[in-house]
Amino acid sequence: MSQDGVGVDLETSLGYLLKEASSALRQAMEEVLRPLGMSVTRYACLELLAQRPGLSNSDLARGAFVTRQSMNVLLQALEREGYVTRPAEAPVGKVLPTRLTPRGRRSLEKASVAVRSVEARMLAGLTETEQSAAFRILQSMVRSLRDGSDGG
Repeated sequence: MSQDGVGVDLETSLGYLLKEASSALRQAMEEVLRPLGMSVTRYACLELLAQRPGLSNSDLARGAFVTRQSMNVLLQALEREGYVTRPAEAPVGKVLPTRLTPRGRRSLEKASVAVRSVEARMLAGLTETEQSAAFRILQSMVRSLRDGSDGG
């Protein structure tokens, strides 16, 4: 418990520790991506498009943890810079499917190497068994929060 008996004890709060880990991971990723002219959000967008070509702006925003408006600005920049392509008109409905260009793929390849190095550094102190357990535990936490269950 905190010193005044109310609130969360930051020394023992798993939620606070997860946020600290998330922040440290993002900072480390930004550090290796910056020299490549990339941010974490730009990398996430390109990675999502490589794995799921044609995703909508909304799907990309959700996957990169940003607003639709922020993703739209990013996609416009990526298109101007030649990293992605979008049709002038939606083939079906309102969705403009976005795809990586060869330039986008080359840029993503370099960024992926950098990001994998950060993840390797993050996991270096864990055995394979511990890594698998951590993965399962984090997946369970995400599911519990998204399902609204209390874990009990």
